[in-house]
Amino acid sequence: MQAIAQVGGLVMLQPEVGGSRENFFFAGIDKVRFRKPVIAGDTLVMRMTLIKLQKRYGIAKMEGKAYVGGEVVCDGEF
Repeated sequence: MQAIAQVGGLVMLQPEVGGSRENFFFAGIDKVRFRKPVIAGDTLVMRMTLIKLQKRYGIAKMEGKAYVGGEVVCDGEF
């Protein structure tokens, strides 16, 4: 989950998203599901989708998913 949250931080640094290099905050994780185990040697692909952005306050809501071999192994809201 930490790695997916870090991908969200990278998304917030992108100017085309409306992010800021000055400040944004990680507030929490909701609706997390670990669907399959991930073992050493698996290639993990993580994707974040921006759902809502309050640029004034530096708060965003994102949906994150992690994939191994095209199958979702973890997802949640950040």
